[in-house]
Amino acid sequence: MELKKQFSDKALQDFKLIDKAVKEGDQQSFAMLMKRYNKPVYHMILKMVRNVDDAEDLTIEAFAKAFKNLHRFKKDFTFSTWLFRIATNNAIDYIRKKKLDTFSIDTAYNDDNGDAVSLDIQDKNLNPQEEAINAQKIELIQMFVTKLPAKYQRLVRLRYFQELSYEEIAKELEAPLGTVKAQLHRARELLYDLVKNKKEHI
Repeated sequence: MELKKQFSDKALQDFKLIDKAVKEGDQQSFAMLMKRYNKPVYHMILKMVRNVDDAEDLTIEAFAKAFKNLHRFKKDFTFSTWLFRIATNNAIDYIRKKKLDTFSIDTAYNDDNGDAVSLDIQDKNLNPQEEAINAQKIELIQMFVTKLPAKYQRLVRLRYFQELSYEEIAKELEAPLGTVKAQLHRARELLYDLVKNKKEHI
């Protein structure tokens, strides 16, 4: 089979998981894909944004966008290549928006075949397609947020939609900073569960 000659065993296993996830809505397949790539995606993003909390947020967004568009994935390249490019572009968009310190363009990685994957650094001004992607991302997160317990919904909205810092959220809610961070961490865990288990959002 031609695919076996072109791709590694891991990449072929990913293709099988994707087929089951898309065609059968198999929740375990979504979970396996997330388990395989959660840490690599997180560590790559962390190198770019240099902030643990932001890296966790962006990792959630990357998987949410990837899983929503999984039915569009083509087996012309590996899943890891596709996923990391989604994560990279999302992080670059965040860096641009926040005007953070620049990161080294050497922050790259190799896909399952050992091929280097470049960073798609784009113009600083958002084009109509990027604006549409941002709107889609916000809409997707909003759908997930409505599924969260009420006590987490306000925290997530303050963080994602109003873009407040952890310190600003703590001040707004008159809550200890540690409590805010702990509850947002729990909210992220719940979002992970929603992303991997709710096939109606795919």
